Amino acid sequence: MKKKLLEIAHARSGDKGDAVNVGLIARNPAYYDFLKEAVTTDRVREHFGPMVKGEVERFELPNLSALNFMLHEALGGGGTVSLKLDAQGKTYAAHLLRMEVDIPDSLLASS
Repeated sequence: MKKKLLEIAHARSGDKGDAVNVGLIARNPAYYDFLKEAVTTDRVREHFGPMVKGEVERFELPNLSALNFMLHEALGGGGTVSLKLDAQGKTYAAHLLRMEVDIPDSLLASS
């Protein structure tokens, strides 16, 4: 069943120059392997669409049950020069949490 990531994860984001750093953390360690499979760089790029003009990198942090994404060229030049409303990328975490994925009912039932 399609559900939003916010049902199984929480997130934080912020700027790193012209890139946005988004941390996606499993609400339960049992969800981590599912997040690794479902939240790929291609899916993240597709979800953000034209908001991200550069590369999308993913880093795995198994000891934290988390994934970290770097969204390059996403802030119109960076916080001090950007004309974007969210020049520090703080809303990108909320946007990622609204990505829909097929979460197996068995995964939700087991936690």
